[in-house]
Amino acid sequence: MQLSGIFVYPIKACGGIALEHAELVERGLAYDRRYMLVDQAGTFISQREVPQLCLVDTAFEGERLLVSAANKETLELPRRPAELSQPRQPYRIWDDVGSACEHVAGSRWFSELLNDDVKLLYMPDSERRQVNPKRARPADIVSFADAYPLLLMSEASLRDLNARLPEPVEMRRFRPNLVLSGGPPYAEDELVRFRVGELPFRGVKRCERCVVITVDPSTGQRGLEPLRTLARYRLEANSVWLGMNVIHDGPGTMRVGDRVSVG
Repeated sequence: MQLSGIFVYPIKACGGIALEHAELVERGLAYDRRYMLVDQAGTFISQREVPQLCLVDTAFEGERLLVSAANKETLELPRRPAELSQPRQPYRIWDDVGSACEHVAGSRWFSELLNDDVKLLYMPDSERRQVNPKRARPADIVSFADAYPLLLMSEASLRDLNARLPEPVEMRRFRPNLVLSGGPPYAEDELVRFRVGELPFRGVKRCERCVVITVDPSTGQRGLEPLRTLARYRLEANSVWLGMNVIHDGPGTMRVGDRVSVG
């Protein structure tokens, strides 16, 4: 098997960026989900509530993160959130609570886009959001991702799913960080210990899928597939599973084409 894709999502729930190489840092891939939208109570906003967020594109340009949407002037954010200095605001992601810094101009831009009063937060280096201790080590931390630093999925799994669907879907629906080629469908289910190049990883929990994967990333419209089809053969304990949540053991650089070895 080999690494065939690397993706980061600088703003949680918004469009991702495909990379040829990426740095692994404490929280996962550098620049992945360091920004997040919250409502006025501080609760995170995702495509579960606002599927149209998938239509917000992101791109890196030097040290800037460019954010664009139809009929809106491009928003420019610092690629490195530590460059900003704003008062801390509370946030909640599921059962996790903490504080992060508001980007005021970004809050205004997204509030106008969504016609709602929202805040754009970024996670400073001083914020230490821990991974679920039941499946992690005490030093494992994560960004604004739902729960784990990385999500992995294989091309073979997508091909098998698409063979069962009335119309095929793209990998980007599933918002992986790492994509593997080679190996049988759902080989990621068994990846407990593995390496990408020389970098070690732990597969800690299969990914429980929700309505986000029913959002067409090209239109922002929600349907029934592929969740309905997945439920016919990937349903276990009242949940639908696809992909593997992964934790990395130390920093390093990974590149598309790196060999993936098990054990």
